[in-house]
Formats: sequence, structure tokens, C-alpha cells
Amino acid sequence: MAAGGERFLIVKTSSMGDVVHAAPLASDLARRFPGAAIDWLVEEGFAAIPRMHSSVDRVITVAVRRWRREPLAAATWRAMRDAKARLRDQPYGAILDCQGLLKSAWMARWADGPHWGFDRASARERLAALLYTNTVAVAREQHAIDRNRALGHAACDTDVSAPPVFGLAAPWLTDPVLDEATSVPYAVLLTNASRPTKRWAADHWRAVERELHRHRLRSVLFAGSASEEQETRARATGMAGAWVAPRVGIENVAAALARARIVVGLDTGLSHLAAALGVPTVGIYCDYDPRLAGIRGTAPCVSLGGVDAAPDSSAVIAALNDLLEVRVTAPVLP
Repeated sequence: MAAGGERFLIVKTSSMGDVVHAAPLASDLARRFPGAAIDWLVEEGFAAIPRMHSSVDRVITVAVRRWRREPLAAATWRAMRDAKARLRDQPYGAILDCQGLLKSAWMARWADGPHWGFDRASARERLAALLYTNTVAVAREQHAIDRNRALGHAACDTDVSAPPVFGLAAPWLTDPVLDEATSVPYAVLLTNASRPTKRWAADHWRAVERELHRHRLRSVLFAGSASEEQETRARATGMAGAWVAPRVGIENVAAALARARIVVGLDTGLSHLAAALGVPTVGIYCDYDPRLAGIRGTAPCVSLGGVDAAPDSSAVIAALNDLLEVRVTAPVLP
């Protein structure tokens, strides 16, 4: 077991929801070892999330997705050397790879210290277990947050009996257009997802937006790419009071999520981030089991649906009405 006053490394590189789910592990380590420093190895596109955690000391970025496109480029090799140098500049009391992939286990080996990861039966890729100093058996049926925390408990004797603490604080909202648009009471609809099978019918979204408008809440919609923005604008056609936000970085999106009255979103990283920031969140699952990665946060949250069992709009509307009832009444739109 590692001792206080040392340095720990969390290896959780992607994707956004997975990175959010590892935040309670950092909180567990900070609570168990108040004098320890915590570093985090993460893909550059998601680095903003561990930077929101008050107990994370250094965020060390990699760009595996970009490196794969240019494996022989001098810039790729230089970036890899820089990441290795940062990981090797001092030893770690424990290196915790909660990604469980060959690529994450390989990068974890760049750091000096005992390597902890899931065993062959528990890791997402069985061969990853061969690269760890110590392996831990964790049931695959557990929620992703609980799996990460179980790894920390085995490696560092952290306390996992208490509810998870995400420890994330949203940065200031710096985009003036988004700031102005969110100066009235609003909800956020997260209508985009990485896989078509995760998506929900446009008519369902319009029904949800009408209900939010009845509560005198503006619906703010986000898009992460040009193609998503086009699809989101088409989805918003016919909505009573929706506004499609300009494309901004994760920091500004997080700031907007944190100020929302409620978030309704698909099983996507931003939905998990909203819940971790303490916003009441309704998660819509169309192709995945929410028992494994359902919406969890410090405010009331609900996960609806499952594999080939997308909820209908009436179920989502009932859930959002229940969550709105527990919030303090806010000023209404003029």
C-alpha cells in the first residue's frame, strides 16, 4: 500500500464519460492521503475535466488519436518523448490504470512505480493485465465509478463505503454570447451522441422542449462539430423556445451546464459531466445498460431506457418534472 506524502498517477485517457467516472477515484485518494499529490494521464481533448478537480496536481496529456494518424511524424515522436519525460521525472507510490486497455497499460508503463490494473477477467482488453505489477479482480457488472474506486481501494486502501465525490468545479463562463443567452432560466438538451444507436427521435426531443418551455425554461442545445451543428439545428426546428449554442470549448460548455436548472441528455460524456457538476440530470439510454454506466451525481439524477429499450418522451417528461420539483423555484422568463 502506498503512503501519504507520495505522488499517485491515475491513467484514464478517454472518453469523456469515462474520464468523469474516474473523478471519484481522485477524491478517494485525496481523502485517504491528504499530503499526497495526484497526477492524471489523459487524452488532450479531455484534459479540461481533470483540471476541474481540486485535488489533481498535474494533468499530463497524450494524443494517441492524433498520433495514430501520423505515426512517423517527428512531432508525434517528440510529443511522446515529452509525455514520457513528465511521467518519469519522479516516482509514483501507485500507478492506477482504470482504463483497462492495452494502450493505457502501455502508457502507464512509462511511469516509475508499482502498476495497478484490472486482472484478465476484469480488464476491457485481457492482455492489458500482463503489463501490470499488480492486478485486481473487479466484477464487470459493477458501475464504472464503482470499478474505478474498487481499484483504488485494492491499491491504496481508500474508503469506498461513502458515496462518490466527484470534486469537479466548473470554470468561469467566458464566451460572451453563451453568457448572454444563459442569463435567463434555462435547461440544456444534449441531443448528440457518438453512435447512431445512442440517438433519440427528433419528435421526442421536441416534446421534451415543449414541456420545458411550459416551465418557462429556455432550452439550450450544444453541438461539437459542424455536422452535429447542422443536425442540431434541424432537430430544433419546430421547438418553441430552443437556442443552439455556438461551438465552444469544454470549459465553457461545463460552465453553462453547471448553471442550468436541469439537463436532459443522451448517454454521452456531457450528460455525465453535468451530473458530476451537481446538476439534476435525466439520462436517456437507447443501446447501453445504465447499470454499468448510468447517470450519477451529487444532485438527483435519473437514467431511463437500456439496450434496445429507448424510453418514450412521456417517461422522460415525467422524470424531468419530478427533478424540477426538488429545485428551488427560479425567476421565470419575462
